[in-house]
Amino acid sequence: MDTIFNQFGDWLKSQIIPVLMAQLRAMYDGVNAQVDSVSSQAGMTPARFSPQVFNMIKSVSENAIMPIAGIILTFVACYELIQLIMSYNNLANFETWFIFKWVIKTFVAVELITHTFDFTMAVFDVTQTVITRAGGIINGSTAIDASALSTMQSTIERMSIWGVLFLFLQIWIIGLATNILSKVIFVIIYARMIEIYLMVSLAPIPFATLGNKEQGVMGQNYIRSLFALGFQGFLILICVGIYAVLIRTVAFSSDIIGSLWGVLGYTILLAFTLFKTGSIAKSVLNAH
Repeated sequence: MDTIFNQFGDWLKSQIIPVLMAQLRAMYDGVNAQVDSVSSQAGMTPARFSPQVFNMIKSVSENAIMPIAGIILTFVACYELIQLIMSYNNLANFETWFIFKWVIKTFVAVELITHTFDFTMAVFDVTQTVITRAGGIINGSTAIDASALSTMQSTIERMSIWGVLFLFLQIWIIGLATNILSKVIFVIIYARMIEIYLMVSLAPIPFATLGNKEQGVMGQNYIRSLFALGFQGFLILICVGIYAVLIRTVAFSSDIIGSLWGVLGYTILLAFTLFKTGSIAKSVLNAH
């Protein structure tokens, strides 16, 4: 009876193990595909990420927001002129050069709002260059080679039938959790890009305030926020690089169960750190 049971167990293992290995390959391939996707999308400029959305945002901004920016610019220019007049004791101490100063500042402010998208895209071009150079240094691959898979399969084959069945259940649970986390990471990456589009759509308004020292605080903070969003992509790339290094430390382990839970734990850690990249970038650049 024991012989029959052992033979049945061996046959069942021979049927389950190929399925287990296929699930393991699919899980690691899915993790690696998600890492590659994050790495490639983190460095995209708004114009490259979705040209259709970018063109729509640009059109709406130029036709709906630009007139408001023009009104704000007029107010700021008048306010700046009043301040200059008051600073010269209501023109009691008149000097002609301050008129040229006001004209130059107003001209610069007009140029800023008429070329708003050129300046905003320049910010993301700069950060994309940084991310591209960093991407050449950071190796973000989490793929496992054939020898690691062979080691895993040998370990699984030495398990009892109950151990294999328990491992099958754990792989299914971890695979499901990893798939859910990959969707969360997808949402984080796309939410950042949507935030960029929202920020860019209102760009003419803060740019219109740069002509005055007091009112220009809005524009200065806006520019810092743009750089924060740009360098958030760099921090995302750093997180992915750290994640890839951590994954490689568990991918070659002969402890299959420990390795699988380690992959899940590091994936949760990746999702958590990706959530924090935005606040860290704004904190470093003093943007709010």
